[in-house]
Parts: sequence; structure tokens; C-alpha cells
Amino acid sequence: MSIVVIYGSTRPDGNTEQLTKYAIEGLEVEQIYLRDYKIEPIEDRRHSEGGFSDVGDDYNGIVERMMKHDTFIFATPIYWYSMTGTMKNFIDRWSHTMRDEKFPGFKDQLGTKKAYVIAVGGDNPHVKGLPLIQQFNYIFEFMSISFEGYVLGKASRPGDVSTDSRAHSAATAMNQKLKE
Repeated sequence: MSIVVIYGSTRPDGNTEQLTKYAIEGLEVEQIYLRDYKIEPIEDRRHSEGGFSDVGDDYNGIVERMMKHDTFIFATPIYWYSMTGTMKNFIDRWSHTMRDEKFPGFKDQLGTKKAYVIAVGGDNPHVKGLPLIQQFNYIFEFMSISFEGYVLGKASRPGDVSTDSRAHSAATAMNQKLKE
């Protein structure tokens, strides 16, 4: 099994990254930090005569790297009760990729993958983060990706996640599952 972590945080070494370290400890993973790349928002051209066109950003390269792996971990802070805009832009672009001749069978290939979500927020994330988890569930369901689990952490200020024992336990359990 090969694993890729796709980070949606805009801040290096934030709480989401710190919590994710527990989940991937001792595992060989590729880590993709979306903040380090230019990902343009999607221009919806599904119903246009010409369809989508290449926008010349870093997105295709990220998808190529992601698709080499069996298991995805989407790690995002909870921004306004959802994923970060960076992560949302990346996933929105899947609409283009499903119709891109450079990625034949993209949706079918995703149907062979497994996914996990790690998210950290400050405003009662174990309740208010659930719509985010549901959003990912619907995305994975649509793409036929097997949703294997999630971890929600609580943190308001940098480093706060280090005191969330519930999140650490859940990340450790995820780590054990990933090692199986």
C-alpha cells in the first residue's frame, strides 16, 4: 500500500499537520502541501462546446503524483465549517480531470482508492466538523473512493492540538489501521 497526504493548510506546521504526524508516524508516505503550488479555481466549462482547457498551473502534476498511490489522506484545517479554499479548489478541479484526455479513466481509477480525512478546528469540531466529514463522504461516494475513516481535532491557536488527547488517540488508531 502506498500513501499520499494532501495538505490543505495555508500555514506551515499548523495543528492539522501536527495531528497528521501521529497518523503517519512510522509509515512511508508522500506529502503534498497544496499551499506550495499554484492551483487556479475551476472555470466550469462542462457544457461549453470546447469544454475545459488547460489553465497552465500546477494542478495536473499534483494529480499525477496523487494517482500513483492507493491511499489518500486529506488533511485540512476547518475553515468556516468546511475545508480550506485551497483544498476545495483542488477537489473542484476534479470535474475538469474527469473529462481530460490526459487522464483517461480518472473516475474509474479513483474507484480503486481508499481515503481518510484529518481535520482540525477550534469551534467544537467534534460536532461542527461533521458537515465537513459528510462533504468528504459525498465526494468520495460520487467518485467511488472507499472512505476508511477520519480524525477530528480541536485547536484554536498554534500548537493547541498537542493537548487534544481524543484526537491523538484517534490518529494513533488510524496509524494502526494504515499499518495493517
